Amino acid sequence: MPASSHVNRRRPARRRLLQTLRRIRLFAMDVDGVLTDAGMYYSESGDEWKKFNTRDGMGIKLLQQAGLITALVTQEHTKLVLRRGEKLEIPEVHQGVRDKLATLRQIAGKYSLSLDQVAFIGDDVNDLATLKAVGLSAAPADCVPSVGKVVQYRCRKKGGEGAVRELADLILAAQARHPLHSSEQWVPVKRET
Repeated sequence: MPASSHVNRRRPARRRLLQTLRRIRLFAMDVDGVLTDAGMYYSESGDEWKKFNTRDGMGIKLLQQAGLITALVTQEHTKLVLRRGEKLEIPEVHQGVRDKLATLRQIAGKYSLSLDQVAFIGDDVNDLATLKAVGLSAAPADCVPSVGKVVQYRCRKKGGEGAVRELADLILAAQARHPLHSSEQWVPVKRET
């Protein structure tokens, strides 16, 4: 098959993805396996630790600066998640959630949005119903196989290693709101010769 026909078949899919990215107004995320590497670390004294990626955090802040609503929707219930949500000023932090789709419908309704205007990134089977219902579904590179089969976009980056930032950058670029596309905010680095 000529290379050009392979490229031509991909263009409609890319065009649909671009249209979808432009509609997004609410960016919702699972936590474990998306914002973290899915590991749970415990000390001898019972302390729990999670590692969050600062670049994912910057992606969330850039989405907020562009006017998108951000949300965390997780089955877990920890002070760490609450603290991360507070640090990033995420307006919607929902923990201990058994029905993520119902929660996302409630959040979308609160802001008068349809599910078509919602992006959700999840990584495991408890995210499937939500991923199938939203306008843009995505997963980290290391998601479980059943999730990888249903999402519209599978990140190149793994959970906790920049997957959220990758998706944020795509949305911002599609909406022409990315700092790298704004001459007012982007300043080229002057190289010493």
